[in-house]
Amino acid sequence: MIETFLISTGLVAIAEIGDKTMLLAVLLAARFRKPWPILAGILVATLANHGLAATVGSLAGQILTGPWVHWVLGIAFIAFGAWALIPDELEDKDAPAQVANASVFLTTLVAFFFVEMGDKTQVATVALAARFHDILIVAAGTTTGMMLANGPAVFLGEAMADRLPLKYIRWGAAASFAAIGVWILIAG
Repeated sequence: MIETFLISTGLVAIAEIGDKTMLLAVLLAARFRKPWPILAGILVATLANHGLAATVGSLAGQILTGPWVHWVLGIAFIAFGAWALIPDELEDKDAPAQVANASVFLTTLVAFFFVEMGDKTQVATVALAARFHDILIVAAGTTTGMMLANGPAVFLGEAMADRLPLKYIRWGAAASFAAIGVWILIAG
């Protein structure tokens, strides 16, 4: 149980650094300058998004059985490793529009939920839940990883993003995903 939580937390925290949702956190912090509602919006959006992703992954892991599933999961994690090497850029169309009378919390919640759809951390949550068959622990771990990565981004804003060696962090995330993929293939 603790292993599942720690793996889920670590992989997502590393993979999230430099991701478009982290860039969104920086953008929201710069725009609204209200860290606590932004963090609350990120937390609720991630709990909902990763809760759904972990449920899908766990159900898929229960339905899809056989030795080939280990091959699919192993190869998927190796593919996540390759995907992690590709830097994300937050495009203008992904940025939340300034909405009159909308709360910072609600703007963050909606923006984060939709930007996270199909993101590598969401897909990783599906795969982790399929591997570990524990919806709550995987969702708690991946959400913790998101908060560990995005919390400092909200408080430090653009200064943090400019000073981190994102290239090396992406390499670390890629290596972590690939190592889990190889582990799944070997332990199969």
